[in-house]
Amino acid sequence: MNNAATLGPSGHPATIRWGIVGTGRIAHRFAQSLAHVPHTRLTAVWSRRRAPAETFAQQHGGRALDSFDALLHSGIDALYVATMQDSHAHYAAAALEAGVHVLCEKPATVNAAQLERVLASARASQRLFMEAMKPPFYPLYRKLREHLSDEPIGEIGLVRAGCSVPGVPDDHPSLSFEHAGGALLDIGIYEMFLAVDWLGAPFDVQTQGRLGPTGVDTFASLNSRHEKGIAQLFCGLDLFGKGDAFIAGTHGNVTIHENWWNPARATVRYVDGRVVELDAPFEGGGLNYETAHFCDLIRAGQLESPVMTHAKSSQMIAMADAARAALGLRFPCE
Repeated sequence: MNNAATLGPSGHPATIRWGIVGTGRIAHRFAQSLAHVPHTRLTAVWSRRRAPAETFAQQHGGRALDSFDALLHSGIDALYVATMQDSHAHYAAAALEAGVHVLCEKPATVNAAQLERVLASARASQRLFMEAMKPPFYPLYRKLREHLSDEPIGEIGLVRAGCSVPGVPDDHPSLSFEHAGGALLDIGIYEMFLAVDWLGAPFDVQTQGRLGPTGVDTFASLNSRHEKGIAQLFCGLDLFGKGDAFIAGTHGNVTIHENWWNPARATVRYVDGRVVELDAPFEGGGLNYETAHFCDLIRAGQLESPVMTHAKSSQMIAMADAARAALGLRFPCE
């Protein structure tokens, strides 16, 4: 089994050798971001179609391999799962059982039952598993957390966030019923993260929404009750919806300006009239921050991120499960 040492022979942090399964848009973004993470190397890539894998390797480095099994046994330390969500659980569990650490694109799995099986594989293999939820690792989000720790807005009781993207073509993977697409899992999972990150575990979820011609959800509106308050969330694949986020406390509020999931600017307003503007531009496409965190965890021998915990992933997918159940949406892979 592969397990990178904390330090390499030169005394520098050990190089983390990466493999990627999938060659779609997010895989390209990950490979581009990996170039901004020191002491990492893209070693290998595999896709069900050989030609895209070869093109991907020519663009970003590494070798295009002939099978997923070959990828797992190519000497990689970590695997980035960049396929459609219907196959996340399969690839993640297989990699963990092969002794490879896994960073899995969001949503980690299609439902809570699949996630529990993946986490069981991580525990059994003693390997790191993390859902690739990028916002909390951005400089702006970390800066906001630090600011509110020093100058809090009181008890936070409301999170409001949403995004809807119009004009998605009918053949886009996001609208694929077979591959478990839809607004809730493609976009809404971001808003669900924001809710559980600031408000804690969900108690109940009320959902209104609609299904489109392909059978997936094209719009959903959620009201959820959490340990610390209420969340109002929406996600869609047909309307043009604003992409900012609002967090309200007893002594003030925060607006994370659009696009909030790639956060670069926030405004904090206090009840005494004071306004604080926070700016923190990001580099490298943004995925580099979560990847650097993941690599640091590997070197430290950690099996779970203290930022993107397994509990948060479980809480998020539980919200998605409840919302889909309310819409009567069940995928072939379930």
